[in-house]
Amino acid sequence: MNRRALLETGLAASSLSLLAANNAPTKVIDAAVHFYDPTRPQGVPWPSTNTPNLYLPTYPDRYLAAIAPYKVDGVIAIEASPWLEDNLWLLNVADKSPLIRAVVGHIQPGHPDFSSALKRFSKHPLFRGMRIGGGLVSSVLSQPAMMADLKLLSDLDLHLDILVNEPPFQPVAELAAKLPDLRIIIGHLPLDSPRDAAARLNFVKGLEACAARSRVFVKVSGIVRRIDNRVSTNASDYKPGLDQLWDIFGADRVVYASNWPASDMTAPYPVVHKIALDYVSSRGPADTEKFFWRNSIAVYKWKEAA
Repeated sequence: MNRRALLETGLAASSLSLLAANNAPTKVIDAAVHFYDPTRPQGVPWPSTNTPNLYLPTYPDRYLAAIAPYKVDGVIAIEASPWLEDNLWLLNVADKSPLIRAVVGHIQPGHPDFSSALKRFSKHPLFRGMRIGGGLVSSVLSQPAMMADLKLLSDLDLHLDILVNEPPFQPVAELAAKLPDLRIIIGHLPLDSPRDAAARLNFVKGLEACAARSRVFVKVSGIVRRIDNRVSTNASDYKPGLDQLWDIFGADRVVYASNWPASDMTAPYPVVHKIALDYVSSRGPADTEKFFWRNSIAVYKWKEAA
């Protein structure tokens, strides 16, 4: 959906400004934003040239332009590149922007330089953890050296982001059980519940197993999607999946995130934010404050900008 389509839904700029003021939390921390620059001499491993609307220099100024008329007080910058040196590139960007409250790095468990790199990066006050793909979790569980790498995260008071595009969730729950001191956040949720009854039951049991571990949180960064070949801007269309997350994890372990600019592939930021706000504000101001910023402190331990 582009901005012209947004206007065609009736959400004109003046209406959005009014919506932005209604039921708004006192603060917003967006816990999944990507910054990168394809024009660098070395280029970028993500995104690809096949996504021209993403394959652009993407810095905090572009994000701030994209979120209008909404206001965001800070972001958690997620490094999507597997190149080790790109962790330093993102930290350098963060040093120049008070918008970035924390950086989540990308170091592959099992990498020969994992321990030394993590210890080095963690000396930077904005480096608060790292991300892996959900498909890697089963491999980590079966390899003691990779488990030791992730244990180092908790030893350094860092967290682990896990990107889960599809179930099962049980390996994440097992990892959390084996590393009980590690803070884990799962994104990008909610996922579509399987149609098959047995698969759906397994899906819910996996989420419940994760929720049974008190240090597991969920990143609500996958709300907006295509339903019957169209993108709905009505929060009620996403309510079942969102209700499921709140019912299973509770109001203290759900964290707001946009997944920008990847979210632009589905809908512009104002649509993503408005749907999240419409849903959560219906749960009352206390839950709204927790969702939009308070809960993110428990995961990322970010600090106010100087």
